[in-house]
Amino acid sequence: MRFPAEAKVAEGTSAQPATSLALDDHRGTTRLSVLTRRKFLTTSIVGAGVLALGVDAVIREPNHPKLTRVEIPLARLPAAFDGFTIAQLSDFHYDPIFSAVPIRAAIEIVNGLHPDLVVLTGDFVTASAFADIPDRNSARAAAPCAQVLSGLRSRLGSLAVLGNHDVGTDPGFVTEVLQSHGIPVLRNRPQVLEQGGARLWFCGVDSLEGQPRIDLGLRGIPSDEAVIVLVHEPDFADEAARHPVDLQLSGHSHGGQIWLPGIGAPWLPRYARKYPRGQYRVGSLPLYTNIGLGTITVAVRLNCTPEVTLVTLRAGRSNQG
Repeated sequence: MRFPAEAKVAEGTSAQPATSLALDDHRGTTRLSVLTRRKFLTTSIVGAGVLALGVDAVIREPNHPKLTRVEIPLARLPAAFDGFTIAQLSDFHYDPIFSAVPIRAAIEIVNGLHPDLVVLTGDFVTASAFADIPDRNSARAAAPCAQVLSGLRSRLGSLAVLGNHDVGTDPGFVTEVLQSHGIPVLRNRPQVLEQGGARLWFCGVDSLEGQPRIDLGLRGIPSDEAVIVLVHEPDFADEAARHPVDLQLSGHSHGGQIWLPGIGAPWLPRYARKYPRGQYRVGSLPLYTNIGLGTITVAVRLNCTPEVTLVTLRAGRSNQG
């Protein structure tokens, strides 16, 4: 990461596990859910219906990201970080045909915003539903993806976490490639930003299809300092809200890729069914779910335009609902 004289970064200390997450059956596994024949047929039928609606869902909407600006007040945010901007990108699913265009367009948007920091919330590659684990062949897409993402420009650089497709391929390789391009990957560990004599922490949690340990990610962070959790799956907010954290940024859902008025998404992935798009408050915890850039299964989007999120943090206000 690149840090000017007035700001610096230091990694949090690692430690042995102290507690376990109170989540259901995902712990300790890197297996992706099996793509069932029924789900495949259902998705194919929906995809065929979208194609019948016209070229917008196939050509225009998937390739032209929109900018969403949100302002989020955090009660514990130091005054030195008031107005701090975070550009969020998610769910790249890199391939040279379908996702390279919106990714490059999103990078151009981000670079024009001049944010303080960029966060990348997972799924750099797409795991094959039929490959063995580790799926090293699919993981190779991380190399051109990281190369493209190295073109992102911000005052303090970029931070990343892995998604379920990343841990379902070869997470070590994906991590190594991203970090070789100057993008630190936070796997159950914290990183701190310092400026103006104050600190802001980022806690990266592994995908829920991997080995998520928020207890490790928070280890060493003073209980009275502001913390932003980066985790791929938004429904993790139910767990994050039980810890001293101030904001969660996630992706994973793609917004459903297809969003029908009055109905919503015909299908949403596991761990993105409660909080699939936009802003939420889970208890006192603010959550933002980014719609993402790439596509899977069918390369279409309908009422789910690829998204660049610019989050502006505000200090000195209550974050209570």
